[in-house]
Amino acid sequence: MVDPRGFLKHGREGTAYRDIETRTHDYSCVVEDFPPEKTHEQASRCMDCGIPFCNNGCPLGNIIPDFNDLVFRDKWEDALARLHSTNNFPEFTGMVCPAPCEQACVLGINQDPVTIKQVEWEIVRKGWDEGWVKPVRPERRTGRSVAVVGSGPAGLSAAQQLTRAGHTVTLFEKNDRVGGLLRYGIPDFKMEKWLIDRRVDQMQAEGVIFQPGVHVGVEYTTADLRKNFDAVLLTTGSETPRDLDVEGRSLDGVHFAMDFLPQQNHRVAGDTVPEGDEILATDKHVVILGGGDTGSDCIGTSHRQGAKSVTSIELLPQPPVGRHESEPWPSAKKYYFNVSSSHQEGGERLYALSTTHLEGEGGRVKALHAVEVCFERDDLNRPTFPPKEVAGSAQAIPADLVLLAMGFVHPTHAGLVEGLAVTLDPRGNVKAEVAGSSAFATSEPGVFAAGDCRRGQSLVVWAQWEGREAARAVDRYLQGTSRLQSRNAFV
Repeated sequence: MVDPRGFLKHGREGTAYRDIETRTHDYSCVVEDFPPEKTHEQASRCMDCGIPFCNNGCPLGNIIPDFNDLVFRDKWEDALARLHSTNNFPEFTGMVCPAPCEQACVLGINQDPVTIKQVEWEIVRKGWDEGWVKPVRPERRTGRSVAVVGSGPAGLSAAQQLTRAGHTVTLFEKNDRVGGLLRYGIPDFKMEKWLIDRRVDQMQAEGVIFQPGVHVGVEYTTADLRKNFDAVLLTTGSETPRDLDVEGRSLDGVHFAMDFLPQQNHRVAGDTVPEGDEILATDKHVVILGGGDTGSDCIGTSHRQGAKSVTSIELLPQPPVGRHESEPWPSAKKYYFNVSSSHQEGGERLYALSTTHLEGEGGRVKALHAVEVCFERDDLNRPTFPPKEVAGSAQAIPADLVLLAMGFVHPTHAGLVEGLAVTLDPRGNVKAEVAGSSAFATSEPGVFAAGDCRRGQSLVVWAQWEGREAARAVDRYLQGTSRLQSRNAFV
């Protein structure tokens, strides 16, 4: 297994980024590639640990020790085949996944974990460079048709799997280009969009029929959807954002993050945003509410647009560096201090602040008013709600642009979801289980759901897992059985 002393010989070298002064003036990817010899060295740090917890830490079940060993032995094409056996699009996860696999790495108990995510990216990068990634066409066609609605990572994964199973798959996307939030949500400096286009070309060659610019449930009725397809899979994501219910919310200059970020994706793609609709951070004091990935994306985009200042506000107190006691190894870390490439580029991060109201002038926002809050702690030292205001802590923060990046509550109900009359869970997501004979099936026969529209706001890697597993469920529904690989080891 790799080099049994590799982890003793070499320290971790993580993802390298381009110089800040250079990268904040363009929208090219911030990540630098590893040279092959460095990838070889980092793969050698993988231990023969007996029980590879990294496999279980990865929602997709990537067989990480195997591909590390193959990279170490310069069997790159075999490593790519092993990676593709569980992951349809390693370049997506290699760019934007928070790497729960690394958080479960045994070496990470008392050292820096193996650089799994970077090795994954280098494998698929080399695969494309060498021409090893080719269309995989089915041996036969089943004569059955499937509509996949939504072309994010769940929809793309499901469509590819179902096509390879022999079904005729039509992938609908309401936007003008395929990719969902991969396309119009994640900034180009985190993931350039030619990565999506390249996979779309591959999938078209395999037989997937793409229908961008078709809003199912609006322009294309749900009645037609049910009539024209043998099965329907919903992978529409969770697009209803969490709003801010305070005085001044209706002022000009207060926007959802997902009204702001897609505009820049369009500009980078060469599109023109109508002048009256433009949301720009240029020469403005920008305040971002929310400390997750979307908030981080707003920070990086605001820097590149030339913001006067960027302030990020989080309601919770600052999380610890490293592991919190409530999340022991090998569990995935959710409550920890994260420093993204965008955070490195500047701006101020404020914690334990609650917005009280927004102040305006002439109908436009000019300041955000907030108070400090404190939290009681539970027996695992986690902050508990509701927080209490700290007396005398009121403050005003200059704000010409306020971006709401506080997460998403559930999928859009109007149109498609209401038209199909599927049952919702208590949170407003499409109700479907992930295990058993009715896995991913909704309350309506022949209609399935996967990804964020089913599980709620989550990660790209979870969306891809759900897409693959839902494809297997749809295949079984249509054929009675399925030969598609399953990774239903946990839910």
